[in-house]
Amino acid sequence: MRTVGDLRALRACIRAWKQEGHRVGFVPTMGNLHAGHFSLVDLARRQADRVVASVFVNPTQFGPSEDFARYPRTLAEDSVGLVEHNCDLLFAPSVEVMYPFGPEQAMRIHVPGVGDTLEGAHRPGHFDGVATIVAKLFAMVEPDVAVFGQKDWQQLLVVRRLARELAFPLEIVAGPTVRDDDGLALSSRNRYLDVHQRARAPELHATLEWMRESFVDGHVLAAIEGAAVRRLERAGFNPDYAVVRRAEDLGVPAEGERSGLLALVAAKLGNTRLIDNLAFD
Repeated sequence: MRTVGDLRALRACIRAWKQEGHRVGFVPTMGNLHAGHFSLVDLARRQADRVVASVFVNPTQFGPSEDFARYPRTLAEDSVGLVEHNCDLLFAPSVEVMYPFGPEQAMRIHVPGVGDTLEGAHRPGHFDGVATIVAKLFAMVEPDVAVFGQKDWQQLLVVRRLARELAFPLEIVAGPTVRDDDGLALSSRNRYLDVHQRARAPELHATLEWMRESFVDGHVLAAIEGAAVRRLERAGFNPDYAVVRRAEDLGVPAEGERSGLLALVAAKLGNTRLIDNLAFD
């Protein structure tokens, strides 16, 4: 696997591959890679001839009180894992490469609607940072296919809308959520949990499963959402939301709507904020 940090070297490599007729797959990450990330690399390998992964901790998607400074930087370990999963190229740019005029002066891309609710409402500006960095990376890497995880469902919808709106000539592929045996979705932030918090964390997924079962049993959505919040509070979480939405656009389901729905939750456990979702179909 080759590692590059500058745009000239990245484009030269991509150009050579495309001249040879290779299909290029891309997995953007913020590093601190785990089995969930590597499953996306494996999926990209099945979709393409050559695979590029990026590692960049993007400052513009963190709020003022969020964990940008302490977000784990583990590039050496990430590189080893990417080699083991047959990644061809690691793009590890500096902030100066990604934001030549500085993050504060950077242009921003706003995705209205799907980017304004839930995470967008609780983390103002977050999806502007996500959309901006993803657009930059798409322009730099010029992939034929890009792979994103379903655990960040709202982010996946934002990226799909971005790609269509800006006419990027690529396919967006969704990779399934990877979980520990107890149901906890793999996340780079799980390492912030202490032993006691880690023991309680699976309740997040258990609550999602309970929400789905309650929906199948015919309970009213508002009642399900309220009970889910209380269930999380009893388990020691501080919930931001526990809701049922349409999977395609995160709209509030109409009365009697039964298909194409999913539950989404976000809650703090101590100082660690966790998110997850579960499709009802």
